[in-house]
Amino acid sequence: MLTGVTDGIFCCLLGAPPNAVGPLESVESSDGYTFVEVKPGRVLRVKHAGPAPVPTPPPSSLPDTAQGDRSGLVHCQRRITVYRNGRLLVENLGRAPRADLLHGQNGSGEPPASLEVELADSAGSDGHSGTGSTGSGSAGRRRRARRPKRTIHIDCEKRITSCKGAQADVVLFFIHGVGGSLAIWKEQLDFFVRLGYEVVAPDLAGHGASSAPQVAAAYTFYALAEDMRAIFKRYAKKRNVLIGHSYGVSFCTFLAHEYPDLVHKVIMINGGGPTALEPSFCSIFNMPTCVLHCLSPCLAWSFLKAGFARQGAKEKQLLKEGNAFNVSSFVLRAMMSGQYWPEGDEVYHAELTVPVLLVHGMHDKFVPVEEDQRMAEILLLAFLKLIDEGSHMVMLECPETVNTLLHEFLLWEPEPLPKALPAPLPVAPEENK
Repeated sequence: MLTGVTDGIFCCLLGAPPNAVGPLESVESSDGYTFVEVKPGRVLRVKHAGPAPVPTPPPSSLPDTAQGDRSGLVHCQRRITVYRNGRLLVENLGRAPRADLLHGQNGSGEPPASLEVELADSAGSDGHSGTGSTGSGSAGRRRRARRPKRTIHIDCEKRITSCKGAQADVVLFFIHGVGGSLAIWKEQLDFFVRLGYEVVAPDLAGHGASSAPQVAAAYTFYALAEDMRAIFKRYAKKRNVLIGHSYGVSFCTFLAHEYPDLVHKVIMINGGGPTALEPSFCSIFNMPTCVLHCLSPCLAWSFLKAGFARQGAKEKQLLKEGNAFNVSSFVLRAMMSGQYWPEGDEVYHAELTVPVLLVHGMHDKFVPVEEDQRMAEILLLAFLKLIDEGSHMVMLECPETVNTLLHEFLLWEPEPLPKALPAPLPVAPEENK
């Protein structure tokens, strides 16, 4: 801690910002690391591993709806109505597609036919929707509150199939959050590579061995999302699964919304609720970079206390190996202040038709379980799994449990839709004798 404080004092006196993050040791691509230039001068380190390429099976051997196979086919019908008073009504029409997913807390319960919630940013948006109305009584207030602002209809069929290892058209993308690196996914990457899956895990800009531009605008949500878009387009195949942790969940949601035909499934680990991102002006990360650099040992200790259910020697070693908060003060400050994404609200999430697995560590002090429960209610195809002994860094604390849940979800596919029964043949009336 003394070293961090001393460096911060020299930073303030000499004006030399201790925010340069250079790449770590260069790793040969034969070891599975590749440096991808997503923009001129903006280079990301990517872990890309998997089985040796195999010839793509002929079309006749691939599952396809044209061949009459209805396995994994779900009919997604949903109506989303946004009212002028800030209320959101989500109606699931027809057969509930989430019934096969065992939707609900820890995999129990049935999805509701309709859900009405208040948008997170609707407070104070309509001063006449609550009290103070006169003339028509409660009925008049109810009519004004129910006036729709816009309505979104979703009516589509999706094929959700089992994603097995060594299938040539399946790729798993792992996206970490603020302060981490691709190293936090080590247990998951090793596990799924052994099962024959192709995996892709990038370091976000300013993290791990990726380049660290010295401009705050390089770390806005939109800049990082475009980086992830470039990585996705480079490695994506027919069936792609996105796995995100914390802030990385937002990028998974963005890609799933942008590429609904390419994103097959999504896994959100301690990602929070379906609300728009907006930086906090009262956060400690708004302090000057030099002050944050002085406080970096305290921040690392606070992260250990809040991010792990236990704080023993094992957890400290995991924190060190996972490179959590091993980023410069400049990058950390820019990352936190750049989390502005007003489009990613409840309506944005309700429009997703991709199946989603939500994994939550019950000891998480960063993301309350109520946020993930709200996310599960908003999403069309989702179910929530709780890990009692895990916290925010649950993939490091409970790798076997997380790997099992992820693998089961990859192999899951819904029951086939029942075929329409043929119309009964008309019966000729008997002749009168």
